[in-house]
Amino acid sequence: MSAAVRVDHLTTSGTFSLDGGTWDVDNNVWIVGDDTEAIVIDAAHDAEAIAAAVGDRRLLAIVSTHAHNDHIDAAPALAEATGAPILLHPDDLPLWRQTHPDRAPDGELTDGQVLTVAGTELTVLHTPGHAPGAVCLHAPALTTVFTGDTLFAGGPGATGRSFSSFPTIIDSLRDRLLTLPPDTVVRTGHGDTTTIGDEAPHLAEWIERGH
Repeated sequence: MSAAVRVDHLTTSGTFSLDGGTWDVDNNVWIVGDDTEAIVIDAAHDAEAIAAAVGDRRLLAIVSTHAHNDHIDAAPALAEATGAPILLHPDDLPLWRQTHPDRAPDGELTDGQVLTVAGTELTVLHTPGHAPGAVCLHAPALTTVFTGDTLFAGGPGATGRSFSSFPTIIDSLRDRLLTLPPDTVVRTGHGDTTTIGDEAPHLAEWIERGH
């Protein structure tokens, strides 16, 4: 008998590069599964560390919440080591090609798509704004949403660089994330975990500012 589904957390460090600038960043890597199978959300910086955290479990997929390099730089190496497919929303292919011009993702993420791991469903929510193909993964049975860089503790993801849009991310937050139950735990791409209920008052202010 395998143990119940759980969420494992790994922090990896590296750099984020876009529009000619490079910054040091710490990324959250999330591993959802039980003792026999798992999926990785955002293979950032260190394929060996992520593979070690997965252990001998079967890796079903490497899910990319978006294609900024700090979220996908270790994805091909992790895929090669585990045989797991890399999944990405096709609207982020232009960003993906900036980092991996010779290695395409293995499959597409689509809005409403359901990924199942260890009997637990994660629904793909297309939440553009930080990037055109940004997605969140909602796991109601875990009372959790994995938001990548769409929502952080304290506000929305950045929209000041190429391929991003502030009005678009505001629409995504209002229509796709604020509609989730308030007790939903928000597991982010960087920094601390929060909840939809804790973020709702701040987001109301951002939405007011965006329209």
